[in-house]
Amino acid sequence: MKLNGAEILVETLIAHGVTDVFGFPGGTVINLYDALYDYQDRVTHYLTCHEQGAAHAADGYARATGKTGVVIATSGPGATNLVTGIATAYLDSTPMVAITGNVASGLIGKDSFQEVDIVGITMPVTKHNYMVKHVEELEEIVREAFQIARSGRPGPVLIDIPKDVQQAQCEFHGGMPKPLLPIPRVSEEALRAAAELIDASERPFVYAGGGLISCSAGEALRVFAERIDAPVGLSIMGLTALDSSHPLKHGLTGMHGHYVASKMNADADLIIGIGVRFSDRATGSTSKYQAKTKIIHIDIDGAEIDKNIDSVISLVGDAAEILPRLTEMVKRRENPTWIAKADLHRQESERFLAQEEMQLHDQDPQAKEEQQLLAQEDMDAQATGLTPQEIIHMVRRYAADDTVVSTDVGQHQMWVAQEYQFCLPRTLLTSGGLGTMGFGMGAAIGASIARGSARTVLFTGDGSFHMNMNEFVTAVTYGLPVVVVLFNNGSLGMVRQWQNLFFNQRYSNTTLERKTDYPKLAEAFGGKGYRASTMKELQAALDAAFSQTEPVLIECLIDSDEKVFPIIPPGGSFDDMIVK
Repeated sequence: MKLNGAEILVETLIAHGVTDVFGFPGGTVINLYDALYDYQDRVTHYLTCHEQGAAHAADGYARATGKTGVVIATSGPGATNLVTGIATAYLDSTPMVAITGNVASGLIGKDSFQEVDIVGITMPVTKHNYMVKHVEELEEIVREAFQIARSGRPGPVLIDIPKDVQQAQCEFHGGMPKPLLPIPRVSEEALRAAAELIDASERPFVYAGGGLISCSAGEALRVFAERIDAPVGLSIMGLTALDSSHPLKHGLTGMHGHYVASKMNADADLIIGIGVRFSDRATGSTSKYQAKTKIIHIDIDGAEIDKNIDSVISLVGDAAEILPRLTEMVKRRENPTWIAKADLHRQESERFLAQEEMQLHDQDPQAKEEQQLLAQEDMDAQATGLTPQEIIHMVRRYAADDTVVSTDVGQHQMWVAQEYQFCLPRTLLTSGGLGTMGFGMGAAIGASIARGSARTVLFTGDGSFHMNMNEFVTAVTYGLPVVVVLFNNGSLGMVRQWQNLFFNQRYSNTTLERKTDYPKLAEAFGGKGYRASTMKELQAALDAAFSQTEPVLIECLIDSDEKVFPIIPPGGSFDDMIVK
């Protein structure tokens, strides 16, 4: 059966189980969009307001399901607008296929209208990319792209298709998926050595990351941690791998990690890192991080081994296959003294928070009176105002356990990671590696579509929301029940916090003078908007938001001096942690 390139592309997407794609049309993909017109009963195209939003939506779609997200853009600015979304997916190991059009083959390299070397531009932030030079290559390239995107450590792949290739015809062979590339199996000897090291340790600590989400190994993690009775700390990408109610889960580790998780990490004599990169935000000073402990590193990507830290034993392979085998080899044990140390650290944390009150006794009478007046004013404000923690806890009471939560990047992201109680895998979508402000709105849209127009929640800040707030229109257009919870502190909060702590309170360009009326903006875009400055107003807004099926934005007013604690200073270690 002979088809043109555009038809071959769509048929091959369908053969790979693709039912939803995101994108924005243009001149060099007009043939592809013409083909989509004929296939609209089998493939639904979601038109976003900007190509970056489409890329984030495809990313969110993939993260919420484990399927490969697909995004389409035209050449030139359409293609370059995808780059941030592709890089976001690359740093967080999200399977994605990005399809771009390009000028006709004979015009390439001549600075033609809307021509750009998108293959060269995206080479550092894709697992692989292609320029299709002949229509006869197209079907096989698409099959390879999906194979590469999903095999091993997932990631984005780009296919650039010149306009004449989309128009040319050739025989179509069915476009069936290729099997995933094999993953090396870890030897029995290597597993046995790891098991012996674990058995010999007195204070084992499991540090788990996004790799466990990618391979659906959360249950294997639980069984393993329970067998060796080890506390578990998680990277932000791995937070949903273990139910928050599990007694061994101590939450986020790293720069803004929970105090208990970070201290247990620092006290361990053996760290078992599973599906993590040991990035700078997770470890702080790497020399101090590994000075008093041994490290076992389990990862599917051999390039990560010994890249940031030195491991004593490394196991390169699929954690979903490795963990059950390792669990069988290690001895079942109980570590009551080690586990009890978590309670001691929790008490330490509570004492640190109480120290501010104790410091009143060391002040002269006038200073003490001034401090008490300030404290009273703060209490009065708390009676009517909102704290980030209260907002998050209130939203959690409304959201079902399987509600997908997305975030943008900044203070609100860290507060959500610290406070929101996640129960199920793939329910937190956040830009962990690239730290992309503006990621959350597109991701919330993609996740909602992936789960059958299910309700999703976006936590964002006034700085991040302004990056891609136009995509609220997309949610409205498709009637998606996205609830946007916007923390408005009138500043770029995370940078302001660093300026406060480390730059002598020199607030350079972090105080926002924007006059945006967010509820009116939401209504102008066709949704619903509310403003909350008290718990009563927040509850009323959430009552309305969770009873509707249209997009809702709730602006929550918080203090610009709210900070994320704990924090490990740049270049510091767990010993340098600032608690309050």
